[in-house]
Amino acid sequence: MDTDCIHYKDTGYFSPIILDYLAGSEKLRPFYSHPPKLESFDAAIEAKQFDSEKRETLHQSLQAQYKKGGIKLKSASLTQQNVTALLDQETYTVTTGHQLNLFTGPLYFVYKIVSTIKLAKSLKEKFPEKHFVPIYWMASEDHDFEEISFFRFQGKKLKWKTKQSGAVGRMNPKELESVLAEFEDLLTPYTSNGSQLKNWFKAAYLQHDNLTDATRYLAHQLFESYGLVIVDGDDAALKAQMHDIFKADLVEEISSHKVEAQSQALGEHYKVQANPRAINLFYLTENARHRFEKVGEQYHIVDTEQVFSEAEILTELEQHPERFSPNVILRPLYQEAILPNLAYIGGGGELAYWFELKTTFEHFKIPYPILLLRNSVMWMDEKQSKYFKELGIDLKDLFQEEGLLLKNWVKKNAKVDLELKSEMEAFQELYKNLQVKSKEIDQSLDSHVGALAEKQKQSLQQLSEKLIRAERKKSETAAARIHHLKERLFPNRGLQERSNNFSELYLAKGEDFIPSLFDNLHFPSDQFYILSED
Repeated sequence: MDTDCIHYKDTGYFSPIILDYLAGSEKLRPFYSHPPKLESFDAAIEAKQFDSEKRETLHQSLQAQYKKGGIKLKSASLTQQNVTALLDQETYTVTTGHQLNLFTGPLYFVYKIVSTIKLAKSLKEKFPEKHFVPIYWMASEDHDFEEISFFRFQGKKLKWKTKQSGAVGRMNPKELESVLAEFEDLLTPYTSNGSQLKNWFKAAYLQHDNLTDATRYLAHQLFESYGLVIVDGDDAALKAQMHDIFKADLVEEISSHKVEAQSQALGEHYKVQANPRAINLFYLTENARHRFEKVGEQYHIVDTEQVFSEAEILTELEQHPERFSPNVILRPLYQEAILPNLAYIGGGGELAYWFELKTTFEHFKIPYPILLLRNSVMWMDEKQSKYFKELGIDLKDLFQEEGLLLKNWVKKNAKVDLELKSEMEAFQELYKNLQVKSKEIDQSLDSHVGALAEKQKQSLQQLSEKLIRAERKKSETAAARIHHLKERLFPNRGLQERSNNFSELYLAKGEDFIPSLFDNLHFPSDQFYILSED
């Protein structure tokens, strides 16, 4: 396999705020605590204090979550060793989070976790006396079902249709038999790798009672050998530790005020990613997740008849912490409050909203983690790699819009100068001389000669475009190959990793798929990786 990479800024797919963050721009420096470098972890470790009581609660919750999900951790497994290690004061975590997308959703789910595991390994090498546990935080309380209800396989969208509602992690996935049947039909021509994919799908979704357990099972199958620990925040014991923060959000609306001020400051330079509500909690029941809205002195559960007084809502928080669900603003604080965490690994959109939270972390005296951009990867199979090499284009060219890429290829490979550079230079020299002569005769003729020059320049440019179009028509093979590359590597004009599912690569590479990522990627990195079959 060949490995190439280009800087994120050269892809055109990453926002100014992320590029400035990677470049260490001073504009962003007030919005985070530590630069995204391995050298920053000395300070992060020193800042992170995590007592033994919290470690015991975390350990017990994880043991109970795995057991409830039907996963029996063997004492010799790396995952069990990591869960046990969390009791040790010299153990820290590095975390990524993701929604419970059907069959893991887009490829970047895998890249997030690989980045997190690689970081844990790098930190172990840097600090051999300490231990580092890679964490996948499941967004089990999210209620945006449409976002997680499908995955794409070979250009086809396989979708889960249901009338269930509420937190997606509590939904029963056993009605996915029809999606499995559709998936099996697409896998028919394939053998062992396809069988493994079918077995994983069947075991995850048809043998578990909720989407949380199904997702844990699937992620565990993919990453158990690397010691990944999977956390479900929908947990009463873990949420009980957030009592004071949740109370402050309900009564004083602390997070709203802090984030709003931070967002205004950030908005002077960048597009703001997340906007706070007055109360950044949802009320979570078995089949619903509703916003809180304070009207006067009463707390209304939006879209219901349920109303609490302040005393009643605080009693509810005390007795049933599991019913209080943090939104995108409070979830990061929840994560950092219950984990001995040093870093969060996410995509560009995720990191952008973390930049709005630093003062909220400071208010609650929770150390702000190091933010790291996950690996981004594009895969080329043998056919695509062959086309790319034969076209003789650069990696930067590959990220251009298809029409522009073809136009530039045609100009570069034409036997004649389609841009008419020499003719344009001769023309410019001619009119330069004409302007000199006309001025000697009559100064007022200068503007007339200038207008004629501009008109002729436009005529030559139009002729150049016609020559390029004519040459393009003759370059049918190159055009077809460029179209193939753009269609397969940039589905729907987006990045491959944001559309395709891991199953396509697993089908082709089988058990070598994930190890090849560990072998070929470096993390942290400011490079976009292109992995090509040789």
